[in-house]
Amino acid sequence: MALLAFTFSLKAQQYVSTDPANRNVILEEFTGRNCTWCPSGHVIANQIMANNPGRFWAINVHAGGFSPNTYPNLNTPDSETIRAGFNVTSFPSGVVNRSTASAIGRDQWTNQSNTQLNQPSECNIGGMAVVNPETRVATITVEVYYTGNSSADENFLTVAMLQDSILGSQTGMGDNPAQVIGNQYCHMHVLRDIINTSAWGDPISPTTQGTLITRSYEYLIPESIGNPNGVEVDINNIFFLAWVSERQQGVTTRPILTGCELDLIQGVDSPIYPTIKGISQVGGATCTHTKDIELNVQNIGTDVLTSMTFEVEFEGETQTINWEGELPQYGVEKIGATLEVPFGTYPVHVTLTEANGEPMDKQATGSVTCIEWAEVEIEGEEEELTLELMQDKFGNHITWEFTTPDGTVLASGGPYTMLASGTGTQLHIEHVTVPADECALFTIRDQQGNGICCSFGHGYYIVKDSQGNVLFGDVDDGEFGESASYLVSVRGPQANVSVGETEVSNIDYTHADFISSLEYDGYPDQVGFECRKVTSSTPMIIPGILNEFQRILGSTDELEHTSIYMVKAFAIVNGQTFYGPETTFQTWTEGVNELESSLKLYPNPTSGVLNVQGEGMSSIEVYNTVGQRVMTQEVNGNTAQVNTESLNNGMYFIRIKANDGNVLNRTFSVAR
Repeated sequence: MALLAFTFSLKAQQYVSTDPANRNVILEEFTGRNCTWCPSGHVIANQIMANNPGRFWAINVHAGGFSPNTYPNLNTPDSETIRAGFNVTSFPSGVVNRSTASAIGRDQWTNQSNTQLNQPSECNIGGMAVVNPETRVATITVEVYYTGNSSADENFLTVAMLQDSILGSQTGMGDNPAQVIGNQYCHMHVLRDIINTSAWGDPISPTTQGTLITRSYEYLIPESIGNPNGVEVDINNIFFLAWVSERQQGVTTRPILTGCELDLIQGVDSPIYPTIKGISQVGGATCTHTKDIELNVQNIGTDVLTSMTFEVEFEGETQTINWEGELPQYGVEKIGATLEVPFGTYPVHVTLTEANGEPMDKQATGSVTCIEWAEVEIEGEEEELTLELMQDKFGNHITWEFTTPDGTVLASGGPYTMLASGTGTQLHIEHVTVPADECALFTIRDQQGNGICCSFGHGYYIVKDSQGNVLFGDVDDGEFGESASYLVSVRGPQANVSVGETEVSNIDYTHADFISSLEYDGYPDQVGFECRKVTSSTPMIIPGILNEFQRILGSTDELEHTSIYMVKAFAIVNGQTFYGPETTFQTWTEGVNELESSLKLYPNPTSGVLNVQGEGMSSIEVYNTVGQRVMTQEVNGNTAQVNTESLNNGMYFIRIKANDGNVLNRTFSVAR
């Protein structure tokens, strides 16, 4: 699979540091799906990784008698070569930076890793892998810089491809519930291939202080690996590790000097090629149906992206998002959208329809969740909740906590005592204070993943308010598996606030003044205006002042000429934000051109066809008053006709682009 490989020295490096550093660590963890104690080894390796981010990586090497070739077959020839090289017969076991002649048990991994992490390295390593999603070719560059002298004249560079999130069976998976999904195990950092000709790497030299070695590879990523019952290689779940070792196969020890994870990006030769990397829900669980999502978009083309249009489909409705900015090659942009979500989990479908004015059809699907919440209304500043928790025998497995949406822990408890008898229960009463106007998430967990019930004692848990009303819980059955979660909203006295529509005045190229009315009980904490371009979902916040006539005043000089804006006033009272309706306005066009002087729209209002006349027109776009583009039309000449039969009655904005790059914005109305 290594299509091209070559080595040469350079005078300057791109990726690798030249400063002396300690060794990074590669743990080759020998494992198998039929290995009972292997999940407990995964837990240990995962913890070492969490404690040493960017310096420690575990490679799950599936080989040997505990690794079957039924689906998913995670065995590879390289895995078996490495297992045999260390004479591994006991599972789980591993080699830490290949610092021992044979594999060691999982109870020794942490100490051996700490020893290696504190040892100076003779070299540093860095690099990048660029994956073309169309051809599945990975272009890989690795740099090695020697900050000292290796004890061997020749070292070996190895590049490995690993894959995450492979679902399949696993004996003993209850020992690692964090990787259990339903009745399957989520296999992580699995060795899929060594891209070098040899499983032990390619020779590199010289190995003396001050040497920089660069090696490049082109690697065709297989569609599937494993024979029989191969596993699909998902390019969105792969990553590459590289390391330098001092010895080759056949030598008693072959220590790894250091390793690294290569930066991974996707890239193509096409000039315009945005891709939706994923859709994620933003923030923690909240007591509102309004949920925010983010579209994770990457530019893997060669041109800078300056505009994109997305259609977000949710529960039968479509929302158009227009983005403008500068997204360079390989750059990533998070583009937000807001949805009104009923209780439950629902799919969200996103289509990228246009980029830099060119039509696109790139799609992605995600999900958004709204957890149902219990509600408590209070008169004071806080509420005391009571948790009744009846543990089973294994109270030492039970923990719980109340958290706010930003992750702040309001209260937590457990683990409790393990009862001496074979079965039994014990009641715990806990009190939790929740501030007014706060949303709290209650989560109870059981380390063994079987709840608090059944043959070890009939446990339960309930949460009550200060009046003794049961808000949530399960008094009849404590069988909740690994965890259970509930939301509660504590609402204090509600403010009576009304924000009026914003009036816009004194508009020029970059300036506008704003005024809005405000009716309220209690003085507001903050007032102002949110102003955004009609082609953007990201507003700028304009501070406001409240005068003696209960009017919110504000102004800005940071607008762009020839642009359509939406503005709405807001007031924050007792921590709650209240908005007025949006108002649309447009800034002046800078300069006078042929299009501006010749432009005519008629009839306006129109009941059918709108005639557009202007010198040098190239295209027309029509937007509604909430910023959604409802029509696009190319123009060949100085006249155009816009058919408005598909538009509802009301006001619209028409954006007219000229051949010389100028843009004009005008309004028209549809009336039938």
